[in-house]
Amino acid sequence: MDADRGAPPRSSSRAASRAQARPLEGRTIVVTRAAAQAQRFTQLLEAAGARVIEAPAIVIGPPASWEHLDAALGALSTFSWLVFTSVNGVTMVDRRLSALGLAWSGLTGRRVAAIGPATADALREHGVRVDVVPAEYRAEGLVERLRGLLGRGDRVLLPRAAQTRDVLVTSLRALGVEVVEVPAYATRRAEGNSARLGEALSAGAVDAVTFTSSSTARNFAEMFSEAERRAWRGRVAVASIGPITAATAAEYGLATDIMPAEYTIPALARAIVEWFARIPKRPGPRGRRSD
Repeated sequence: MDADRGAPPRSSSRAASRAQARPLEGRTIVVTRAAAQAQRFTQLLEAAGARVIEAPAIVIGPPASWEHLDAALGALSTFSWLVFTSVNGVTMVDRRLSALGLAWSGLTGRRVAAIGPATADALREHGVRVDVVPAEYRAEGLVERLRGLLGRGDRVLLPRAAQTRDVLVTSLRALGVEVVEVPAYATRRAEGNSARLGEALSAGAVDAVTFTSSSTARNFAEMFSEAERRAWRGRVAVASIGPITAATAAEYGLATDIMPAEYTIPALARAIVEWFARIPKRPGPRGRRSD
């Protein structure tokens, strides 16, 4: 009796194993993060087999002036809390501490909150103890986590992007604390990607576009006309890192198909894998998803 009777052919088994190991094989994913931040996300997607088009929608740069951040860093002893809302904020504070001849040890005795695990990890790399990371990685979750920890008379330093949502400042001040908000960096629209990206979208060569912040969603959408967005929207999945980003994308008619329960880059990559595992591929070498 043939012991292998009924077993799948070895070539089929190998193909199945490869599909499991590289579930995004044949998919093309657009990453719109700033170029300096895209590497980790790109690596996760490529490890799953995706072809990645890096098309930065934003550029991270210094604020119009360092004056306010420098003054705050020179007066760290006057603050009871520091709140960081992004890895960019940590990076820019580190830059200015070095420029001013100061050190992260100046935070000793201050309590520190980070909006999410990536920001907390960036702080820990500088030897900073992080006291608070909310369960929900957005401003509203951070406020809820800080409620009861902050007291009237506390002074909070908030180094973050210029022209950011004011919900965090407003909500913290409503708790009776003094919030000193200083611009630590600025985002601006990246230029030069629209033509190449538009061609790929029009040709049906893209399976998903990813947004990791409201600014990436907004700047990406504004590269194209409403008619252009409508033309490829039905063929392209939209992946947003969280509800605030998804809401911004929706303002431009880009309803989010994919959003992780945890608002992190690794979770977004996993959510994309899970989404496409349920979407059959079109026959052919490109492996585009079916309608």
